[in-house]
Amino acid sequence: MTDTPPLSETMITEFIDRALAEDVRDGDHTSLACIPSTARHRAKLLIKDAGVVAGVELAQQSIIRGDPEAQLQVFIEDGRAVDFGDIVFEVDCNARALLRAERLVLNTMQRMSGIATLSNRFAFEVEDLPVKVLDTRKTTPLIRFLEKWAVRLGGCTNYRYGLYDRFMIKDNHVDACGGIREAIERVNTYKVEKQLDLPITVEVRNLNELDAVLDHGQVDRIMLDNFEVPLLREAVLTIDGRFESEASGGITIHTIRKVAMTGVEFISVGALTHSAQSMDISLKIIA
Repeated sequence: MTDTPPLSETMITEFIDRALAEDVRDGDHTSLACIPSTARHRAKLLIKDAGVVAGVELAQQSIIRGDPEAQLQVFIEDGRAVDFGDIVFEVDCNARALLRAERLVLNTMQRMSGIATLSNRFAFEVEDLPVKVLDTRKTTPLIRFLEKWAVRLGGCTNYRYGLYDRFMIKDNHVDACGGIREAIERVNTYKVEKQLDLPITVEVRNLNELDAVLDHGQVDRIMLDNFEVPLLREAVLTIDGRFESEASGGITIHTIRKVAMTGVEFISVGALTHSAQSMDISLKIIA
């Protein structure tokens, strides 16, 4: 499990530069026309929803990238609960630089805060149970690192960061190989040949496939995909701690607690990133 996925200052800086280049190109012509180059203004970042805020650190770096002399006063840090009317930070900044960064700040914070808020709701539902709620690879291309960052801020756990950091034998691999045993054998052969120290997860769709995996072994985790709760409970009892157990497939905020109470160790939820609703946030000049 990737508890701390790749995240570096270089990644953040490159993302900010690419995002600004996409939006600004040869200039923010409206601001260039309306605002003197030396003008400075003070602005506030205002929350218009309840939830968990995320992206504050990224917003600071986005603003400072445009104006290294910008002065920010942060009142609410990443991962904190917020409510309507809260002011996350105030900034004194070159006005042109502030307006160049405005949409980048809002778009990323709105998206990340929505993910953090939804992740926090899922984590809260099972906080008293010995289970970890995992995200998935169902993320937006090229901003996966931001979305997984937001998941962590919301209190859930990052799973695979990509195809490269874990073997995950899914239904299409099994069907393409001709069977679940064949897929496990090929993965283990490849793992030895390439000298890879990577864990192996195998997805099972029914009790027959589960029995085949239990007989064969050579995996680290069994993912029980789209199992109804009674069948999931039976499967977890059958695994009996011999392998890690994970539930996946269509798990919602309304069903996660029932799933967790089966005794499964991990629950992967694609909705954390693919179904989060953005938080309503605004940036307003106040002086």
